Amino acid sequence: MVKTLYLEETDSTNDFLRHYTPGEDEDMTVVWTDFQRKGRGQGSNQWESEAGKNLTFSVLIHPDKVRAQDQYIISMAVAETMHRFLSDMVDAAIQIKWPNDIYVGDSKIGGILIENHLSGEHIKDCIIGIGLNVNQTVFVSDAPNPISMRMIDDREWNREKVLQGLISELVWQFQHFRIDIIRKKYRRHLYRREGFYPYRDAEGEFEAEMLEVENDGHLILLDTQGRQRRYAFKEVAYVI
Repeated sequence: MVKTLYLEETDSTNDFLRHYTPGEDEDMTVVWTDFQRKGRGQGSNQWESEAGKNLTFSVLIHPDKVRAQDQYIISMAVAETMHRFLSDMVDAAIQIKWPNDIYVGDSKIGGILIENHLSGEHIKDCIIGIGLNVNQTVFVSDAPNPISMRMIDDREWNREKVLQGLISELVWQFQHFRIDIIRKKYRRHLYRREGFYPYRDAEGEFEAEMLEVENDGHLILLDTQGRQRRYAFKEVAYVI
């Protein structure tokens, strides 16, 4: 069973679910809000969302037999689900920017924050935080490249219907969970998947092409000098 909870305002939907105890029949718990006071992105990043304009929500699931060493597959699965859903909803080419942002061209429309809780060698619980720009058209933070569904198609969206559609896609994804297929589709839809582009790491800027995203989430780049570079999250940045 999927249980959906609505909060007019909260610090963080991820934080709410971290302290939430689901019922025995809850396979998936969804909590969404009009406004997060402390909405988070990756690391120390903040997620800007005008109250009542976008979707900010979190999903609690209990993966069946996903090993701790394979935990990045959850991020891949959610990103691929958002790719499929948005590709059907808006007239734009959707891509997945490693590790887990959703892009339209060079602009960010959504982001994902995954918190896995382990039990031994397997994932016990997983909290999936999702931010999706729906109806906001003016962004005031220093985020360099936001875009929304409304900015793409010039129409007002019903946020609750968008949420219901995305949750239905997530339910389908986890009911038909195939690690090999998810990895293949995720890699196929990566932003900057082909060609040389600028990046920045601790050594400075360089140009490279994407070789691979490993099963554990590491990004492998090949620079113009023929050197392979391997990165974990936050160790390299796209120059856009």
